[in-house]
Amino acid sequence: MTIVQLEYIVAVDTYRSFVMAAEKCFVTQPTLSMQVQKLEETLGVKLFDRTRQPVVPTEIGVEVINQARRVLQESYKINEVINERKGEISGELRIGVIPTVAPYLLPKVIGSFREKYPKVKLSISELTTETIIQKLKNNLLDCGILATPLDESSLTERPIYYENFVSYVSKTSPVYKKKSLQAGDLDMDDLWLLNEGHCMRNQVLNICKHKKASLQNLEYNTGSIETLIRMVDLNDGITILPELSLQHFSVKQLDKIRYFKSPEPSREISIVTHANYIKKRTIDALEEEILESVPKRMKSKKKKEIINI
Repeated sequence: MTIVQLEYIVAVDTYRSFVMAAEKCFVTQPTLSMQVQKLEETLGVKLFDRTRQPVVPTEIGVEVINQARRVLQESYKINEVINERKGEISGELRIGVIPTVAPYLLPKVIGSFREKYPKVKLSISELTTETIIQKLKNNLLDCGILATPLDESSLTERPIYYENFVSYVSKTSPVYKKKSLQAGDLDMDDLWLLNEGHCMRNQVLNICKHKKASLQNLEYNTGSIETLIRMVDLNDGITILPELSLQHFSVKQLDKIRYFKSPEPSREISIVTHANYIKKRTIDALEEEILESVPKRMKSKKKKEIINI
């Protein structure tokens, strides 16, 4: 039994395809298949049901693969020990970030991080919360930046800042004349929302205590906050925005912002890792850069009224 063989069975389980697993492991498919078969012969069990497409692990295969993931995680820590002793931060850091955070947080963080840690290769993907969770569990990401809490026992959450929600209101809206709003002021028939699969959609619906929303006789699905802003600008109505998205608003746009009365609804943004994660020093460095980039008022350790996902 070898580390390489364990990497191969984990890859097959992750991609549910011998061809794709071989591609991701940078070997030919016959080479990978041969090594998987050798491991099965060594263990005396079949790890995969090859008669099904996509390929799935057998019952005993699930247990072996789960153990293989734990063994690989521990083996990868050897390099971390060496880097720790050398005092250097290097290697690749794979980060998943939800789309309602990425464009407002990452541009400044990426620049300062790369300048301080040129030996680190950043691989960043904008993904939904569900996808980030799954990729963290399968060791396809080193960490995620997303709204918490998640209630996932296999993951560790590290809260880094708390962000208020604000309303973006068209001038034709009845609430435009108000200086501040309460959740009850929002008319769900005038509210533009992100589409299903975005955790911020659920957070906004929780603010309003409703489960459905439509704009008159129109249903519009989008995953972009910028699109929501444009919809309000051109088609009236209201949308809810995270506070960091206001950083580059024009004076005209800021005139449409209405804050909520206290207690202001907010969300907790955390760095999330697998409970048995590696690359601790690199992730610590990422956290430090994030904390330096967000406004001081957001770093409060005292939890605000968090809207549950």
